[in-house]
Amino acid sequence: MRTVKLAALPLGLAGRTALGLGKRVGGKPAELVAAEMQARTAEQLFKVLGELKGGAMKFGQALSIFEAAMPEELAGPYRATLTKLQDAAPPMPASIVHAVLVAELGPRWRQKFLSFDDQPAAAASIGQVHRAVWKDGRDVAVKLQYPGAGQALISDLNQVSRVARLAGSWIPGLDLKPILDELKSRVAEELDYRLEAKSQAAFAAAFANDSEFAIPDVIHHKGNVIVSEWLDGTPLSTIIASGSQQARDEAASRYLEFLMVGPQRAGLLHADPHPGNFRLLPDGRLGVLDFGAVNRLPHGLPIEMGQLLTVALKGDAEGSLEGLRRQGFVKDSINIDADALLSFIGPLMEPLRTDTFTFSRAWLRSMTLHINDPRHPNFAMGLKLNLPPEYLLIHRVWLGGLGVLCQIQGEVPGRAILDRWLPGADLPPFDLLTQT
Repeated sequence: MRTVKLAALPLGLAGRTALGLGKRVGGKPAELVAAEMQARTAEQLFKVLGELKGGAMKFGQALSIFEAAMPEELAGPYRATLTKLQDAAPPMPASIVHAVLVAELGPRWRQKFLSFDDQPAAAASIGQVHRAVWKDGRDVAVKLQYPGAGQALISDLNQVSRVARLAGSWIPGLDLKPILDELKSRVAEELDYRLEAKSQAAFAAAFANDSEFAIPDVIHHKGNVIVSEWLDGTPLSTIIASGSQQARDEAASRYLEFLMVGPQRAGLLHADPHPGNFRLLPDGRLGVLDFGAVNRLPHGLPIEMGQLLTVALKGDAEGSLEGLRRQGFVKDSINIDADALLSFIGPLMEPLRTDTFTFSRAWLRSMTLHINDPRHPNFAMGLKLNLPPEYLLIHRVWLGGLGVLCQIQGEVPGRAILDRWLPGADLPPFDLLTQT
């Protein structure tokens, strides 16, 4: 059934295209027909990916982050619909919700709550969240996993893996098997609510009484149900859609800093950076949710990251290549020109060449073309690079984080944040950057 529903996406588009052609032949304006088709296609995309949950919805969430890299004429009509996938999806019926709660908390589960809202406050790829009042009067978020979501996610990942292995044979610099093995291991962890509750508790302890970040305490956990403190605030998706410039600047700075400071304070990297997991609280703190995907970094981010960044910003081509080889980003069997490599990665460091930088959709589109345009000399360089499996989640966070920052479109003191929180970073002064 999942395969049939996914297949319905292109078939539905084909049918609407034929219908649109008929309307145009009948005299309806082309612009109006196009707008109708885009609206219907967007709604079907949301409905199908949202209802399928699992990997299909995670794919939709990834699209929602990287729409900032797509051409405006392509992404514009679908932006609002994709954004809905960041913190909302078609919910499962209340009867199934109650069945999950009975299975996990027992037949008298209602006695644990003073009230429980059957309508979900948020619905995501693996589970959904309901607002409730705990028996001691505290407002809580009750997160429960969809029945069968685990099997669906693993099934989707296996299908993706088969396609990815084929693609990997075309990329000489990439060793794909250990990456896929690492990805499957991390996905399996996302399905384990025991691990998630433990990770959330570790984050909450590390950021207790913090003036900049708020992590909800875990109140109760059993099986596939986690009960946490409720956080009120403005979702990042709302700021992306309609926030003031001041709100954008504040949200973007807090967001980037949390991704950097988490490993240093908690020994954990929050590895699901899409906007549905973040919100600005009334007191100005950034609230952070969903700790299913984390990277355990007991010693913080690798010191080599800061060292590599410092060497590249200083314009040391040979040092950059040597460092990337040592960390496994360039395999020993791959020949690379050091100067060409530095030219390839140089534009990606533009946000660190000034005190502040405003991330934008236009900048991300230019970087996407810089890396992925087959007509550009850089395209061949990208095919020669590898992703060490231990950097998989870090890479996911940095890419996803850049996508979200470019959606927020806020001005960020990125250089100061990295100088403060990235181990091994000793960023060169601006006059040296100007020379290189």
